[in-house]
Amino acid sequence: MGNLKLSIEEFEEDDFFIIAIHTSLEDYRLAYFLNLNLEIFLSKNKNDIESQVKEGKTSFARFTFEDKEKFIKWDLVQNKNEIEIVENINQQDLFSGFKNKFSASAFLLPEYKKVDYFLKIENAEKEIEIDTIVSKINSIESVKMVYAIDSENIKSKNNLIF
Repeated sequence: MGNLKLSIEEFEEDDFFIIAIHTSLEDYRLAYFLNLNLEIFLSKNKNDIESQVKEGKTSFARFTFEDKEKFIKWDLVQNKNEIEIVENINQQDLFSGFKNKFSASAFLLPEYKKVDYFLKIENAEKEIEIDTIVSKINSIESVKMVYAIDSENIKSKNNLIF
């Protein structure tokens, strides 16, 4: 009797769309405008996305809507966050006792550093037209640029598992 081997690649199937959004809007304002234009109901998720980067620990804001009728899950996720780093000075001179504070940027998807937010849409490959969604988001006045990202091009795809 022969052995049967299954490859993990056989089970990897992208069942989500990723839309990149460039805007100066705050997260809650963007969620509000997305709700109006896409007729969805994004709301602040209690569980932000935690991430460990070399500078320290950070979290990214997340707004979620689950369409129970169509089984589609929508997540608006912040891509950029600032980490404040405090450094103690251990010198005995004029500046002893002071703490240096500086900030570093952390990214959910580091290969897309210029993107402000991502809209992840799960289980919707048969239900929605991605071009229509992109067009509706593009009609929001404060959105500078919006486009769909091919999930095959995302190097840090594991950061999108939440």
